[in-house]
Amino acid sequence: MDIIKIGVITASDRASAGIYEDISGMAIKETLGRYLLNELVFEYRCIADEQKLIEKTMIELEESGCSLIVTTGGTGPAPRDVTPEATQAVCQKMLPGFGELMRSVSLQYVPTAILSRQSAGIRNKSLIINLPGKPKSISECLDAVFPAVPYCIDLIEGPFMQCDEKVIKAFRPKQS
Repeated sequence: MDIIKIGVITASDRASAGIYEDISGMAIKETLGRYLLNELVFEYRCIADEQKLIEKTMIELEESGCSLIVTTGGTGPAPRDVTPEATQAVCQKMLPGFGELMRSVSLQYVPTAILSRQSAGIRNKSLIINLPGKPKSISECLDAVFPAVPYCIDLIEGPFMQCDEKVIKAFRPKQS
């Protein structure tokens, strides 16, 4: 079974300054650990909400072999929320369906989900997914979009992700 290298980026001025603990980044690691049967290697970064720094970190994680890079934070409308802009700047292809689905799921819980700017894109052989900053929203959004993630990784020639089907079922089209 393939080893899966996953980048986790928390974009937060306060968490990166040590003002509070980054529970969102840990929630991503815990959730993905439940989903996947593969051996996982996490490359974790907690950085400030600076677009150039976020871009640089995404590029470093992609170049280090992360087939999946998941971010948390910086997806709202505030002036310092720049994670989607960083994602768009480093990706060759954007995948708007990810953000559309995450917002539609979040709207079932909070009306302010319309303010969220989650997105996803492809940089070379890495899928980058921007999640919101709240741990509860992270699991809700990942539960919604993750069934498509393993097949997306297949299509960009990444390692084979094996899901624990008791937890989440990946969708891969039947070969014709």
